[in-house]
Order: sequence, then C-alpha cells, then structure tokens
Amino acid sequence: MNAVKTGSHAASTLEKTPVRDLVDGKGQTSGAEWLTRYSTSLMGVFGTPQRVLVRGAGCLVWDADGKEYLDLLGGIAVNALGHAHPFVTSVISSQLATLGHVSNFFTSPTQIALAEKLLALTHAPAGSKVFFANSGTEAVEAAFKLARRNGASPDGTTGKRTKIIALEGAFHGRTMGALALTAKEAYRAPFEPLPGGVVHIPFGDVAALEAAIDETVAAVFLEPIQGEAGVRPLPPGYLKAAREATTKAGALLILDEVQTGIGRTGKWLATEDAGIVPDAITLAKGLGGGFPIGALLTFGEQTSSLLAAGQHGTTFGGNPVATAAALATLHAIESQRVLENVAAVGDYLRAGIAAVDGVTEVRGEGLLIGFDLDADMAPAVVTAGLDAGFIINSPGPHTIRLAPPLVLTRDQAGTFLAVLPAILQTAKDAQ
Repeated sequence: MNAVKTGSHAASTLEKTPVRDLVDGKGQTSGAEWLTRYSTSLMGVFGTPQRVLVRGAGCLVWDADGKEYLDLLGGIAVNALGHAHPFVTSVISSQLATLGHVSNFFTSPTQIALAEKLLALTHAPAGSKVFFANSGTEAVEAAFKLARRNGASPDGTTGKRTKIIALEGAFHGRTMGALALTAKEAYRAPFEPLPGGVVHIPFGDVAALEAAIDETVAAVFLEPIQGEAGVRPLPPGYLKAAREATTKAGALLILDEVQTGIGRTGKWLATEDAGIVPDAITLAKGLGGGFPIGALLTFGEQTSSLLAAGQHGTTFGGNPVATAAALATLHAIESQRVLENVAAVGDYLRAGIAAVDGVTEVRGEGLLIGFDLDADMAPAVVTAGLDAGFIINSPGPHTIRLAPPLVLTRDQAGTFLAVLPAILQTAKDAQ
C-alpha cells in the first residue's frame, strides 16, 4: 500500500475545485430539493429554513432558485461589511494559506494585534486584557465564570458573592451559563436546572436595580439595547446608575455588546457615550465580518486578574484565521468611514419606517432597528417580505427587527421603504 502523501506535494495533486462540486456534483439542485435533504440530515432545532441561500455580494444574496434578496438582517447583525467583501476575503485566504490553527499552547501575530486593537478602540484603561472565543454565547460564558471569581478565594473554595443580576427580556445566549442569564422562559424551561444564583429584575427600572444590588451580588449583566426583546434601548441614565450601584457594592458591571458592538449603532460600542467604564464587555457577531469569533474584554488590572491560568480555555478561540478576519473587518470599517454611513442610513430608515401606516413605534440606534405593528402579524410580514425580495426578522408577534450590513446604502434602504406598505398590506390580507 502506498504511503499517504502529506504536505504541499499532496495538496498540489488535488485539482482546484469550486466548492459547489464538493457540495453537489450532480448539477443544479432546487431549493425544495435542498430542503428535503436538510430535513433528513440536520437536527430540527431551527425549524424549516426559510430559503436555501447559495451566494452573496454586498447587501444582496441569492437563493438556490436564483431569486435575489436585499439582506436587511445581516445574519442577525453579523455580516458587518455584507457578503463576500473582497478585502476581508483576501485577508482570510492569505492567512489560511499561511497559518490556520496552532492551539492556545501558542499565539500568533494576528491574535496579539487584534487584542491590542480592541483595547485601543474601547479606550481600555491600563491593565485591561482580552480573551478570545468563537461566538457571543462563549464570550458570555467566559464573563459568567469571571463573575463567579469576584470575591472568591484563590482556590475557589470560599466566596460570599453568589448572586448575578440580569434583566427581564434579556438574551445572552443558549449555552448553559448564558441561558441562565437569558430571561425567556421558553428557552430556559427545557434545560432546567440551570446554573444558580441568577435573578432577573424589571427592565429599565433604576429603583429595582438599586434595591437588588448588595454585597452578595457578583455581577450585573446588561445589554444596552435588547435585540431579542424587540430592540429595546435602556433608558437614559440607567447605565450610569448601574455603574454607581455596582461600584458601591463591589459587584462587576458586565456589558453584553455582542449585538450592539462593532459599529452597529454608528459607534464602536453602543455604550461609549454613557460616561462610564464597565468591568467587562462581550463582543462577537460583527467582529469577524461573518467569520466566527467572540471576545471578552476585561477592564483594569483587578478585573483582568480574576481568571487565572488554567481556569478557562478554548481550542479554537483566537485562532489566526478568525483574528485576521476581525482585523480586516475593523480596518475596513475605519478606512471606508462605515460608522458615518451607519448613522446616516439608520436615521433615514427609522424616519421612513415611522411614516408608514400600520407602524406604531420605531426604536433603535444606527442600523439596529425595531418597529412595532398595529396587529400581531410580524411572522406574516417576514414571509411577505421574503416574497418581495427582502430578508427581515420578527423577534415578537408584532415586532420587526432590522440589522442589515453596515454598508447598506441609502438607495437600498429606499427600495425597502418603497415596498414596505405593500408588504404590510399583503401580511394583513393573509391573516
């Protein structure tokens, strides 16, 4: 038997093959055929997919049947620069062709450079550090463990801080620690008992927050804008009150900017104008421009030293390709003045949506937008939107969420505003 060929010589014997030939060498397959294959091969945890998407460019995507859509969801706030951004694609390809994975027994220049870049962008104080994960929920899990260390003895055997506070309506992820912080009962109930000590208090109620925080509280977790709850921003002054109360009690203030960070609101962080310095921030979604990566930023030497060597880890977190993708995304956002576009197009979209009959309220900031309808027909609106060539989302029965690529143009936003009244009417007729 011949020995298996390894290294570059083996790679050179393989023809350059389009990915479609690896997926299906039998020719064109319709969306319906793909969905039949999906139902027999994948777990049904997401229900039936709405479409089978095969290609994207900028803010547009195409399905297996050739239909074009304007993507106003961006992979749920992930595709910050749209689809197949040429600069990000070239950096990922270059890095993968150079060094793909090394484990965290080692480091790489891209990992170090990205950590330095994030600390600079967030104006982190001296002694701040970064932990890289693969997703938002993993970044929150790291933050959950960070909170468990607050007040604990070095070996973890003693420590009086057992309580963690989150808000009603919160969504922090679906892994067990993140799920304990998530408020929605339908997500929680099938997996209880969850990690203990988490208390959910009323959203936006400063008095309830101050009453809940005492010397037994390890941390308070807050989303500046609750995405899954329908794009609900915290009221003005809430973050400052939370910082004052947590500082007084010795609790950590941890901000979940997984959905709102990396330019989504027209700023690097939704909370950067709040006039506070938190103890930690979680990031993900838009950070990699579509490539999976998450991050926990700890601010200040005291917080950054809570997790010691061996107390947390990840095999893939911070790998060279993911960190290169994130560096490329951040560079493109800066060099192409994307934050200015987010603010301008976001203002235009919100004003246009508010003027449409049947819309009762518009919320959000930048290109994270939620709007309420005068009837519980949001799922029907999503379906009508797809039929009209627009990808949108319904986090609730009467609420629509938009989180398009940050490079969405005013003209593209205008095409949605022009068709939105007809989409709402189609949904009403279908009720």
